[in-house]
Amino acid sequence: MSPGSSLNAARRARELAEVRGTVVDLLVVGLGATGAGVALDAASRGLSVAAIDAHDLAFGTSRWSSKMIHGGLRYLAKAQVGVAWESAVERGAMLARTAPHLVRAQPYLLPLTPEVSAARAATLMAGYRLGDLLRASAGTSRRSLPGPSRVTAARARALFPALRPAGLRGAMASFDGRVVDDARLVVAIARTAAAHGARVLTRCRALSLRGDGAEIRDELSGEVFAVRARKVVNAAGVWAGELSPSVSLRPSRGTHLVLRPGVLGEPRASLHVPIPGQGARFALVLPQADGRVYVGLTDEPVDGPVPDVPEAPEADIVFLLEVLNSVLEVPVAREDVAGAYAGLRPLLSGDRRTADLSRRHAVITAPDGVLTVVGGKLTTYRRMAQDAVDAAFPDAPPSRTARLPLVGARPPSPAVAAAVADAGGPPRRLVERYGWEAAAVHALAAGDPSLAETLPLGVTLAELVWAVRHEGALDAGDLLDRRTRIGLVAGDRAAALPAAERVLREHAGRPSAG
Repeated sequence: MSPGSSLNAARRARELAEVRGTVVDLLVVGLGATGAGVALDAASRGLSVAAIDAHDLAFGTSRWSSKMIHGGLRYLAKAQVGVAWESAVERGAMLARTAPHLVRAQPYLLPLTPEVSAARAATLMAGYRLGDLLRASAGTSRRSLPGPSRVTAARARALFPALRPAGLRGAMASFDGRVVDDARLVVAIARTAAAHGARVLTRCRALSLRGDGAEIRDELSGEVFAVRARKVVNAAGVWAGELSPSVSLRPSRGTHLVLRPGVLGEPRASLHVPIPGQGARFALVLPQADGRVYVGLTDEPVDGPVPDVPEAPEADIVFLLEVLNSVLEVPVAREDVAGAYAGLRPLLSGDRRTADLSRRHAVITAPDGVLTVVGGKLTTYRRMAQDAVDAAFPDAPPSRTARLPLVGARPPSPAVAAAVADAGGPPRRLVERYGWEAAAVHALAAGDPSLAETLPLGVTLAELVWAVRHEGALDAGDLLDRRTRIGLVAGDRAAALPAAERVLREHAGRPSAG
């Protein structure tokens, strides 16, 4: 475990008391990927940081993504070359250096059905090859991310058996980045920031912001107090305009379906499914390590107040099923959809429909001095954070985060690495979610057999205990909806809730070594 990276209730209480009596260099509001990234970037440059969120790590948009860490191919299609380049560079950094335990290459197929003409297929393959050139120019090796190719219909169905064979001329195969769990990526970023001295404080709501601090309410105690800071960065995502009215956003809803394990057999690749009449837009079919399959995503404008947890409307579910079933041999029925989720993208306002708005990010300085970082996407969180800290502290040392491994990305010491190797290592499922910390999580269950009990998705009680002691989980929602993704299916959540509540009763008050 990385020294000083543990987040828990005791550390929160201690650091909450500390921020009331001092002036920090930077106050960050919002602990999604971008806000946690800002906290890490600033703390790793030697600045004192307090980072707050009204709810939990990854409570908002960051946990509702497609889990793609992509190279910007769709931005090339819209001539947004700068955005595409930035995406490719950031993808390469995560694959090779900062988060190789959480981000890896994922194969994708684009089925060549009768609806995809030969001319359209040629155009799409040309786009894939441009994306491959972008990969190379960004310095990402073919070994990390293989190039595109065309495969036969037989090979396509071997990789995705549910594809309809009639009229299938094969498929175009490509690779892009995927994060095993977007919420876990945010936790890793936040804990890495904590290891560099940032005070990471959840359940702290910013009631108002100003250039030299904020009025904050502790959502657990109800106490209201002030935090003073040299600079304030608003990274509240789709809620940023509520804290800084000079920021104008156009939220866009992205809905995903969650299919039960086995509904589509055992696919070994993801799918790009062209959306009829929408040019370069595709639906995504994304098999997960736990057997579930996510299908997304929509891009619909959202008007009115921004909810804490958006709901997926039935119209979005019907639309995604129609697109999915256009390439399947056996259609997926409505009852096969075990759950659905929706996230809101914080896009900068424009006159165009949200699907056409740029994913470019911006750092905006309000008249009162508050800096707001907004726009962008999960892939470029690190660059967004770097730009925000550069704007807030132009004389600070340069950013280090492009080469700074996140918690779990590398062994804490050669001795620990050797011990893990000698022991045969923890289960692969743990390694894919915790990296080098998997051995410590596994050791909890080995030391206490009662913690080896498994919940839906194969999650063990040891993982819940780890989340309470080291990942800042304070309630059952933190455990089931963000540290694990059990809560995406209501029945699974209900089955696991008693265990989560028991872990909180028995372990929340225990001291941590971190």
